[in-house]
Amino acid sequence: MQYVLASASPRRRELLSQILDEFTVDAARGGEEVNISLFPEDIACALAERKCDEVFRRHSGSTVIGCDTIVVFRGEILGKPADAADAVRTLKMLSGKTHYVITGVCVRNKYKKLIKYDRTEVKFHVLSDRFINEYVAGGSPLDKAGSYGIQDGGLVDKYYGSYTNVVGLPVALVRNMLREVQDL
Repeated sequence: MQYVLASASPRRRELLSQILDEFTVDAARGGEEVNISLFPEDIACALAERKCDEVFRRHSGSTVIGCDTIVVFRGEILGKPADAADAVRTLKMLSGKTHYVITGVCVRNKYKKLIKYDRTEVKFHVLSDRFINEYVAGGSPLDKAGSYGIQDGGLVDKYYGSYTNVVGLPVALVRNMLREVQDL
């Protein structure tokens, strides 16, 4: 069976390589507009499904894995920052507080289509303005939902749930979904 990851994220590629020896990457190109009246879990799943379906149209003989990660703080969905100032604002808002990271996953082949999500609770350290400014100046938060990467260090006090979910691909969930879709 051939596998295709519908994401250009190097972090997702690295995590998927823990499960699969071989796969190709074909990133979805479509927009990420969704109905914001949905529950956050449903939004993450809808985005993952959209990406998976788009790439599946190009690779209908393969098993396609689509993911989308969102950060939720006090009911507000925090996507990727618009710019450095937005990243600073987001990090100041999350400083010392708890939020949720939800990754929707869609796995599809010509026989089955599964859509599930993983949710992790994350509590930040209290972050100084200096730390936030230096972190944002380094550029890392500019392409990440919630303006941060858990793997960058220094941000997260503790988390409850899957670490790899926060990185962007919940490894245990994806492994189980691949088994289920392949009837392994």
